[in-house]
Amino acid sequence: MEGIVKLITLVVFGVLIGCGGCQESTDTSSAGVYMVTLKQSPSAFLNFRPKKTTQPSGFPASTSGGANTLENPRFSNITKKGKGHHFGSRIARVHDSLLKQVLKGEKYLKLYSYHYLINGFAVLVTPQQAQKLSGRKEVANVVPDFSVRTSTTHTPQFLGLPQGAWLQEGGYDTAGEGVVIGLVDTGIDPTHVSFADSLSENSYPVPARFTGVCEVTRDFPSGSCNRKLVGARHFAASAITRGIFNASQDYASPFDGDGHGTHTASIAAGNHGIPVVVAGHHFGNASGMAPRAHLAVYKALYKSFGGFAADVVAAIDQAAQDGVDVISLSITPNRRPPGIATFFNPIDMALLSAYKTGIFVVQAAGNTGPSPKSVSSFSPWIFTVGAAAHDRKYSNSILLGSNITITGVGLAPGTDDSYTLISATDALNDSETPGDEYVNECQDFSSLNRTIVEGNLLICSYSIKFVLGQSTINSAIQTARNLSAAGIVFTMDPFIIGFQLNPVPMSLPGIIIPSANDSKILLQYYNSSLKRDPLSKKVIQSGAVACIAGGIEANFSNSAPKIMYYSARGPDPEDNSLQDAEILKPNLVAPGNFIWAAWSSGGTESIEFLGEDFAMMSGTSMAAPHIAGLAALIKQKFPNFSPSAIGSALSTTASLHDKDGGPIMAQRAYANPDLNQSPATPFDMGSGFVNATAALDPGLILDLGYEDYMSFLCGINGSEPVVLNYTGTNCGPAKVNGADLNLPSITIANLNMTRTIQRTVTNIGGNESYSVGWTAPYGVSMKVAPSHFFIANGVKQVLNVFLNATTNSSVASFGRIGLFGDKSHVANIHLSVVVKVAYNSSSS
Repeated sequence: MEGIVKLITLVVFGVLIGCGGCQESTDTSSAGVYMVTLKQSPSAFLNFRPKKTTQPSGFPASTSGGANTLENPRFSNITKKGKGHHFGSRIARVHDSLLKQVLKGEKYLKLYSYHYLINGFAVLVTPQQAQKLSGRKEVANVVPDFSVRTSTTHTPQFLGLPQGAWLQEGGYDTAGEGVVIGLVDTGIDPTHVSFADSLSENSYPVPARFTGVCEVTRDFPSGSCNRKLVGARHFAASAITRGIFNASQDYASPFDGDGHGTHTASIAAGNHGIPVVVAGHHFGNASGMAPRAHLAVYKALYKSFGGFAADVVAAIDQAAQDGVDVISLSITPNRRPPGIATFFNPIDMALLSAYKTGIFVVQAAGNTGPSPKSVSSFSPWIFTVGAAAHDRKYSNSILLGSNITITGVGLAPGTDDSYTLISATDALNDSETPGDEYVNECQDFSSLNRTIVEGNLLICSYSIKFVLGQSTINSAIQTARNLSAAGIVFTMDPFIIGFQLNPVPMSLPGIIIPSANDSKILLQYYNSSLKRDPLSKKVIQSGAVACIAGGIEANFSNSAPKIMYYSARGPDPEDNSLQDAEILKPNLVAPGNFIWAAWSSGGTESIEFLGEDFAMMSGTSMAAPHIAGLAALIKQKFPNFSPSAIGSALSTTASLHDKDGGPIMAQRAYANPDLNQSPATPFDMGSGFVNATAALDPGLILDLGYEDYMSFLCGINGSEPVVLNYTGTNCGPAKVNGADLNLPSITIANLNMTRTIQRTVTNIGGNESYSVGWTAPYGVSMKVAPSHFFIANGVKQVLNVFLNATTNSSVASFGRIGLFGDKSHVANIHLSVVVKVAYNSSSS
């Protein structure tokens, strides 16, 4: 599949544990995987903190034959095979005992024991057995497993890192040092130079608090981990129980057989200055956002079938136990979670526990835009990232002999002169039948006459088969090369409507014309120039000529950033009835379109980059690791920042304008997106486009803690038993709405006449005087008090925001509060109001 925004369907999985805690396998025709949570607190939240070891409870035997071993990332000479006699093992024994008591004599298979963030387990049982478990007093919650999906050379410069954020951290060779980013994705290719630890002479110690290990298998051999890649594991138990895991194709190891995980890991923290060479062309040098940060990889997603939540939760639990500082998730659920609120699902609740332990969590917004309420990352403790275009573009063009220029795409060189055009349809061997679609797509050189094609530009049809991955650009290029063509031109099939193409690498002069109308113009010119034999109708001569301008050199635009059409939008849906949550989603946007980054040697997600070391991909999956890397820079400078403080620093300092100083635009349609755009709102871009340099010096932050989120969850109507089931904690008297959380934004689903909102800012930038300005949303009058204040370093200041609806409206409107310091600090708090109900004559 070529040039498509990637959106892999996943069925998150884990690793099969030994049979010490299981009975014989169940009949999988009626059984399913369930995640069971117990009421007792997990180990992370007890009064004592157990010593973390290198072997979690139930870590699996190898699914590829033979026992997997676990290497210490600090290269100790001890290789451990794991039974893991530690606190987690004690919890696992409790889980085993419960299963034996409840399901005595019955068949079941325990897949995981969760113990660090969640006290629970994943188990393969029948619905009747799940019902038995749910009736036990020790059990808080029983939830069926569900599927999820996955939702750079120039972006460091576009984000101003070399002369900004990196400079503040001492340069690229120290940026992110001491911070560990955990990625839950499709694994990693450890042989890629982006993850080498020997490129600098400076010392590069693994943080002492990190206790993760490196799983060793035949395709992930000893020594794969180093001081850069400090941990790597794979999780596949849920897939294995379904019989869909193919160890040779999916790799029963942390190795990336897809490419997606290698790509996202290098965006976050790939080494600096790595040459990007694709199809023999040099496209600059690549760098991660935090090139000196460490990476820990938790593979829970696979190319052939996707992923399951039970395995993702296991990966998150392990990452938190290992001691990562940031978790990056380029995945989203396949559907909105059922129940009273979208926040109550196993992944989000595991991430709430991760938040409690101080981990900053980043998640892709999803690639389901541009429809409203399409965002697939819901909870306020998760930092949700949408995708924007940056200012670099690749485009080429073809100049016809009729003096018409047509633009197209293709990372390809140009021709040195004009050459004759010849269509594959008119270059058939005598044995071929005209009209064969496969022949028109130039997939088989033996179907075409070399004498006719040689030295000319070969015209091929780009049909739906290319979109589906049944035909490939590479095969067509090989056909052109075998026939000694001067170059290749792809015209778009008119039946493909609204399809968006990414630039595709080509090793010879070429162009893809993405517009069916432009393709029609080229073909009309070509057909009008032909001379045919009056009897056989074969082409005797083509008078059409053209010259291809190369697409290897990048072009730069000032109309950037721009919100991409596929980037999922708010408002945040609170439940399946699409009631609006009073939470701003997405939180922010970052570069996500046309991103160069590392590619796995076994990567098969994009056939056009097969065998390459780098690939260009688009999606919110690419935007999220940008923020993960930048969060590592903030964590490095402010090691005591809470996850909320990091999110606040990113949000309040975000950019609101493009490079020309105009408003950031948002594409509104899949078809012809640049012709269907308008100024972005907070429901498109959150607080704006990330400003990495400003985020390292925010001046003011808005902070909140785990108990605040508990009060928020308890404030949802009917949520008390659900909160108890997920957290083991009873709701107290304190209950708040989403708008009353001390977030760096204010979102109100229904402004009924008047409302007062408070925000508390904390000064981390030295003594400073601030003035307060605001712009009210349409249909709302507002006032903020105080309008001026002096604040000393470390001191808090409460802001009161008074809102009054002045008109009845159900159309969302937007405003902003600006805090302007006399030492140049600026903090913006965005205000979104959906439904507005004003005083009317009867109520007056």
